[in-house]
Amino acid sequence: MASDSIATAQQVVTRFAPSPTGFLHIGGARTALFNWLFARHHGGRTLLRIEDTDAKRSTQEAIDKILEGLDWLGLDYDEPPVYQSQRAGRHREVALTLLEAGHAYKCFATPEDLEAMRAEQRAAKQPMRYDGRWRDRDPAEAPEGAPYTVRLKTPTEGETAIDDAVQGRVTVRNAEIDDYILLRADGTPTYMLAVVVDDHDMGVTHVIRGDDHLNNAFRQLPIYHSMDAIEGGWPQPVYAHVPLIHGADGAKLSKRHGAVGVEAYRDEEGVLPEALFNYLLRLGWGHGDREEITRDEAVELFDLDGVGKSASRFDIKKLQNLNGHYIREADDARLAELVAERIGAQADRDLLTRAMPVLKPRAKQLGELAESASFLFATRPLAMTEKAEALLDDESRVRLGHVGAALRGENDWTIDPLETSIKALAERLELGLGKLAQPMRAALTGTTTSPGIFDVLVLLGKDESLARIDAQATDPAGVRNNS
Repeated sequence: MASDSIATAQQVVTRFAPSPTGFLHIGGARTALFNWLFARHHGGRTLLRIEDTDAKRSTQEAIDKILEGLDWLGLDYDEPPVYQSQRAGRHREVALTLLEAGHAYKCFATPEDLEAMRAEQRAAKQPMRYDGRWRDRDPAEAPEGAPYTVRLKTPTEGETAIDDAVQGRVTVRNAEIDDYILLRADGTPTYMLAVVVDDHDMGVTHVIRGDDHLNNAFRQLPIYHSMDAIEGGWPQPVYAHVPLIHGADGAKLSKRHGAVGVEAYRDEEGVLPEALFNYLLRLGWGHGDREEITRDEAVELFDLDGVGKSASRFDIKKLQNLNGHYIREADDARLAELVAERIGAQADRDLLTRAMPVLKPRAKQLGELAESASFLFATRPLAMTEKAEALLDDESRVRLGHVGAALRGENDWTIDPLETSIKALAERLELGLGKLAQPMRAALTGTTTSPGIFDVLVLLGKDESLARIDAQATDPAGVRNNS
């Protein structure tokens, strides 16, 4: 493939170039990941460019969120970020080079001229594009001092083909590409110019981005060709346009599908970075039937030939299932720290660490882990869920009295002796174990779901366990303990 030939001929350089007008969304994060993995796989370099030329919409807050999201995902870059807004002088320099060499020209069309042109095209049901009215005219024909833009002279005959590393060969007739603006009337460079100049100056060999930019490639190539003719040393990059992400229903991804910032998956959804990394990797790229792929394995396996040509579908349930896998695989102390941040100051990190082996097997989100661990730090009297309260009828409270009496004499507060003691009590009372375990769970946790009841006893410790049981129990003589 084209990507392989360049990869072997020179060092691969990729770039991620977000516009800081909003959060780092799922599509952008996947683009960043694919660029990072391709460069790492080929032993190359990956760079970051902040395309902040839209001064009205670009914000420092958005820049900070993007950098934070990339760092959280573990995507590091080989050089400090390049800020496109700081390179306007260089962009103008290239535009003037093109102008001087006759590859660009001054356009004195006024806004009124252009609107009249578009009105005629609409009336004639023609494509809306600049008609080249100043392409071959002498600038001396314009009024003295009249404002002008600088437009690129694009080819008008033949066609341009791109051997895209994902899409395959794509061809566009040159007549479909109009002479677009390089420099606005106020001298500021346009996006189309800035992107090409920055990619060239940064040594980018592979442009990996969403396929909504495919048309831009055909507009950007004439700049490469013109500058290469003028100066030499302006090779066009390998393009790889990745299909966009759709929602599970096949519609364009939107907020209702989960198109929110990466930080929302971290903070609100409780997703681990390795889970989102793995999920984004599998959105549009595959290696056989494998679902769980580690970071190191991804670097080893990733290449553009594994990227599909069809849009991938975002499925929050699949992400949650994958997150559950990584929660189960995660270090207990690390999980305890993440969960403690959600619980608050009362959280005991050591206790949480000890609890993780019994808490994490069923959790798919950090929020679920925090919720399931909350009973450890609840204060008496415990708040009861409606279902838990329903379990504590008069008969169950008497049984809790028997449980408390049986456990009070237990000196070895570990799972096996506790289980032996409660099972023996159930046999004496001629009850199934569940008839004791269910009210115990309600009394100990205030809920009807928890880790194994004997794990709960051990984690709470003898004193706290007995205090919680006694608070809900009626002793065998029929007296309610309200302590």
